[in-house]
Amino acid sequence: MSERLTATPSGVDLGPLEIVPDGGARNYVLEMKAGRFHGFVVRKGDTVHGYVDRCPHMGLPLAQELDHYLTQDRKLIACSWHGALFRIADGQCVGGPCSGTHLQPWPVTVRDGNIVTA
Repeated sequence: MSERLTATPSGVDLGPLEIVPDGGARNYVLEMKAGRFHGFVVRKGDTVHGYVDRCPHMGLPLAQELDHYLTQDRKLIACSWHGALFRIADGQCVGGPCSGTHLQPWPVTVRDGNIVTA
C-alpha cells in the first residue's frame, strides 16, 4: 500500500476547467512515486479552490460519494461523515465538530483553460 500524500508538485495538468462543473466539485487521485494524493477542486466561474481530501476532525475523506463535496445549496463544503461545514474560499470550518480549523489547501490555478497544480 502506498503512502497517502498531502501535497503535489506544481505544474501537474489536471485537465480542462470544464471537467469541473461551475458551482460543483471534482475528486482527484494522483499516483506519484512517493505515494498517492487525494484532493478535490471546487469551481466558481473561472476560479478554482483545491483542498486535500481529509477532514481535520478525524482524518477521513470528506465525501462518501464520488464528487459530493458541497452542501445541497452549493455554498459550503461538507464532510459527509460528521457534518462539518467549510467555506469554499478558504477552507475555514464554520460548523460541526471541528469549528475553527481549516481544510488543508491544495494550490491549484487555471492556466490556458486548464486546471494546474500551483
